[in-house]
Amino acid sequence: MGKIATIEYFRVPPRWLFVKITDEAGNVGWGEASLEGHTQAVEGCLDAWITQYTGMEADAIERLWQKSWRMGFYRGGPVFMSALAGIDIALWDLKARKFGVPIYELLGGKVRDTLKVYAWIGGDRPADIEAQALSRKAQGFTAVKMNGTEDLGWLDSPSALDDCIERVKAVKALGMDAGVDFHGRVHRPMAKQLATLLAPHRPMFIEEPLLSEHLEGIKAFSQSVTSPIALGERLHSRWDVKPFLEAACVDILQPDISHVGGISELRRIAAMAEAYDVAIAPHCPLGPIALAANIQVDATTANFAIQEMSLGIHYNTGGHDLLSYIKNPEIWDVKDGYIRLMKGPGLGIEVDEEKIRALSKNAEAWVSPGFTGPGGEWREW
Repeated sequence: MGKIATIEYFRVPPRWLFVKITDEAGNVGWGEASLEGHTQAVEGCLDAWITQYTGMEADAIERLWQKSWRMGFYRGGPVFMSALAGIDIALWDLKARKFGVPIYELLGGKVRDTLKVYAWIGGDRPADIEAQALSRKAQGFTAVKMNGTEDLGWLDSPSALDDCIERVKAVKALGMDAGVDFHGRVHRPMAKQLATLLAPHRPMFIEEPLLSEHLEGIKAFSQSVTSPIALGERLHSRWDVKPFLEAACVDILQPDISHVGGISELRRIAAMAEAYDVAIAPHCPLGPIALAANIQVDATTANFAIQEMSLGIHYNTGGHDLLSYIKNPEIWDVKDGYIRLMKGPGLGIEVDEEKIRALSKNAEAWVSPGFTGPGGEWREW
């Protein structure tokens, strides 16, 4: 056992927040607390928790997790759970490195040696999809995801959906699978039409067909479509996930490890989903620490389906990408749509601390983009 000596966090470009925990014996672990567009809020939460958690036993991961959940009166939500994720992942990394084993060995051991992965193509205003899909195919991917539409009105012209169908057809013609992200920006009157148009082209899944606060709408939607329904990036705990499983309206659950309290909660959510015959495809348009943490859970999860990777995603600007902050990028070489499971201790990545410290100086917080309609009204991004 060893007590937590220091907890540090680092805001780094393009939009990530890394956490480093060191115990009194000098053992180190890294976590990721990224919450896109809300970095300052998570940093404020971490500032408060650093004072409370310094001196606690670093090995007592579940005790610290439960303190965060139960001892603050207010609980859950994206800010608290993202801050907790950064700490939780770092503690798992620290503990596994002390034992010289991958984290998955502490979670019961692996059930697979390779993991299916997918990458993004397009951006918020998708174009040139075929060329981007070909590039992904050359990188070794067999599956991609794209935004379904640009911004839409609550009731828009049906012709606004035509481009989405053509993009999916272009990707499918290359022999690749395509997930289509409605991104919560497509409201019911348009979502029903788009799902119907997509059905003949057999998308891998439809993601966030409606905003997650509309459980009743998603339930009705799921009963009217044949495509698998994926969601979960804006659900922040097993309690948030529970009603969607009970309503049998989700086929592929996409919790984000950096938004659900880390490794500890993701594995519990995965176990819940298995009982409802729901697959897990963790959401991860984030950094290498979040991806590595997801993979540790994926390795042990029977109902794991596919893992999102942020390699070359349109948010990774300024020369900073998924592999920028690690010294062993070869671990994520993609072949025939799969990556091999990492075998190194802890998270299995070699973090470039010197680069993190250098680029965190005066790093600006990423601001979420947004859409406005023709009348100046705000539209869902």
